[in-house]
Amino acid sequence: MNQGLPSSATTGQPPALSDGLWQACVDQLAQELPEQQFNTWIKPLIANVADDVSKVVILVGNRFKLDWIRAQYANRIAVLLQQIHGQPISVELAITPKEMPVRIKPVSFSQELESLPESFVGLEEGIPSGPRTRLNTALTFDALVEGTANRMARAAAMHVATMPGQLYNPLFIYGGVGLGKTHLMHAVGNKLLAERPDAKVLYIHAEQFVSDVVKAYQRKTFDEFKERYHSLDLLLIDDVQFFANKERTQEEFFNAFEALLAKKSHIIMTSDTYPKGLTDIHERLVSRFDAGLTVAIEPPELEMRVAILITKSRAEGSEMPEEVAFFVAKNVRSNVRELEGALRKILAYSRFNQKEISIQMARDALRDLLSIQNRQISVENIQKTVADYYKIKVADMYSKKRPASIARPRQIAMYLAKELTQKSLPEIGELFGGRDHTTVLHAVRKITAERQQMADLNQQLHVLEQTLKG
Repeated sequence: MNQGLPSSATTGQPPALSDGLWQACVDQLAQELPEQQFNTWIKPLIANVADDVSKVVILVGNRFKLDWIRAQYANRIAVLLQQIHGQPISVELAITPKEMPVRIKPVSFSQELESLPESFVGLEEGIPSGPRTRLNTALTFDALVEGTANRMARAAAMHVATMPGQLYNPLFIYGGVGLGKTHLMHAVGNKLLAERPDAKVLYIHAEQFVSDVVKAYQRKTFDEFKERYHSLDLLLIDDVQFFANKERTQEEFFNAFEALLAKKSHIIMTSDTYPKGLTDIHERLVSRFDAGLTVAIEPPELEMRVAILITKSRAEGSEMPEEVAFFVAKNVRSNVRELEGALRKILAYSRFNQKEISIQMARDALRDLLSIQNRQISVENIQKTVADYYKIKVADMYSKKRPASIARPRQIAMYLAKELTQKSLPEIGELFGGRDHTTVLHAVRKITAERQQMADLNQQLHVLEQTLKG
């Protein structure tokens, strides 16, 4: 965090006025901002403090981040720095200088070929030529319901669609399953083609890219491979975490990446985690992923879930009353995909039984889903499942003990209780040994932020969630 800060030994200033200045500012912002906002926007910043502490230059990754920080946080940062220093300080924002390109060293390819799923090897005969976009034309910006969970990602994607090859290149979108990452990528491709029908656009899953690399090596058709991927105007590639441990694929993707950026083509990628949270992917490739704009899509909040249900119900020719949408949204919380599945069940039940959509009808249509939730997902069951998983006692969930081996699973259990039950923060706190609701809120924010940056934690939570949902 305080890279580039001069030490008090070189400035002659007391620590609080030089190397401690930015850290003190950051610590205060950590108290003021939600953890996700802090980790996304403030934590990555690097500050250079002048020797006489008269000026602070804050280095930001790219133009989009610079504009956003200037609009949202710059004034508060300037105020805090002046309060801490006790004198006026000039605050400037600048874009971090980019490093020179470094090529990845070629490595063995045999393990990669062996690890490729059979369903992808030989999927197509040769590398197809011609304008094959693989875009789903139904996935447009108009069909995507906007909310706080996806607003920034949608705004960035819209900008790319209208001005490809300029800002936010590459655009890296991350988040859990079923939150709309793929929809956004298709929306960009569809909008670009609507405005530029001759544009070369390709949507592809990362595993298909692996398959294409394998086939190019098997058939010695790398000229065709490069012609296909290096000539695109827009490459949309889903789930880049699948490149893990596939060294040759990473090398070829790096080469394609560099070629596309050199000709000002645009690249959009999705992943289940933040770039630096990716495991077994070459550091140089990760640095390229993180060099443009990285944005998260969160699970939709209640109001957004309600809007999704009403909007998609109308698109199907039905009208869902708002109170029914609220009932469903409160009971289906994990992602958009599950929400759409619940909606399909309700609409089918309504048409088959020729009944108006009501809360009782929705309750009947979702009986299996609701019974599973009511039977399995309770705070008590979460506590037992998490305790078993991390090999601690259930009693440790309510105790006042604070060693990391206990506190960490307890925070995870609090997070899951908030995500998977309808309990309020005070109710959850009470069930964890009478803890205050602020303790629960801290745990939820902490685990939410870390899940997006730590692949191992994300995997552990995924296992726990699947276990609890049965």
